[in-house]
Amino acid sequence: MENEERCISSSCSDWMSGMPSSFCDTPLWNIAIPGSHDTMTYCLDRQSSVLKSEPKVLQVLDTLFPCFVRPCIIKWATTQENSIFNQLDLGIRFLDLRIAHKKQDPDKVFYFAHGIYSLLTVKEALSDTAYWLDQHTKEVVIIALSAFDGMDLDQHRDLIQFLISTFNNKMCPNHVTPSLKECWDHSYQVILSYDDPAAYGQEELWPGCEYWWANTSDPNRVVSYLEEKKEEGRPEKFFAAGLNLTEDASYIVSHPCQSLQSMTMSSYSLLLNWVKHQCPGPGKTCFNIICADFVGALSNEFSQLIIGLNQTLLKET
Repeated sequence: MENEERCISSSCSDWMSGMPSSFCDTPLWNIAIPGSHDTMTYCLDRQSSVLKSEPKVLQVLDTLFPCFVRPCIIKWATTQENSIFNQLDLGIRFLDLRIAHKKQDPDKVFYFAHGIYSLLTVKEALSDTAYWLDQHTKEVVIIALSAFDGMDLDQHRDLIQFLISTFNNKMCPNHVTPSLKECWDHSYQVILSYDDPAAYGQEELWPGCEYWWANTSDPNRVVSYLEEKKEEGRPEKFFAAGLNLTEDASYIVSHPCQSLQSMTMSSYSLLLNWVKHQCPGPGKTCFNIICADFVGALSNEFSQLIIGLNQTLLKET
């Protein structure tokens, strides 16, 4: 047992390849997986206009006072500081990607978005992800695509074709029960969740991944919300529990010197203490993916803590 536990706590960049053999037949939705909330917000574009899906009043203010509105959005919409490469190296294996298309851009150019658009395109970021996976052939990443702001059906088809051509044989079909062994045996490295009806009928694409989101700036209420969801029972397959805090306009106005990062960091110890008492597995109150903002702020402590939860499964075998 001691040797098996040592394998789990080894390098986070290849933590799946270090899992004990006795563990490798377990479905991935029954293990603890670290994830990042709004993965691509580390590269928001300060010159970007506000998304059309944002409240009308914010769009008007952005038109009138862009020098004030956009820095404020950056301060409260940035949820990560580490690049996608670094997040993967930190052990993150769930990527939360909000996709958008700019009306004035070519049809096949897609960005990420959270209030405003990203600098990096979807093609750049996911090509980087495919390259990282080529260097870490026994790691499996769950990629959840959602939002799709400003996209029509033809653009969905273009994006899906890009995804399939980029990840190709790395993609695990949605009829498979994915364990590490199953993925290693077939060289699967990507489970791609696509939260839109445009994906129906595509065996390469999985349905939208349920995300438990408390929608509050109070960390105690986040914990209470997640405890309530536990009592309702976990979904059958993949799902994510969000530790992320959410501000509203009144909070921003009443905390002019804060940012989402300072708000998050002041709550991290409470939230991580809650994580320490969770366990993965198929049981009603068990967890699967746990996501947070600023996943690299404490080095790889966030990922190590979640990966370490899998020791409870080893002790049951």
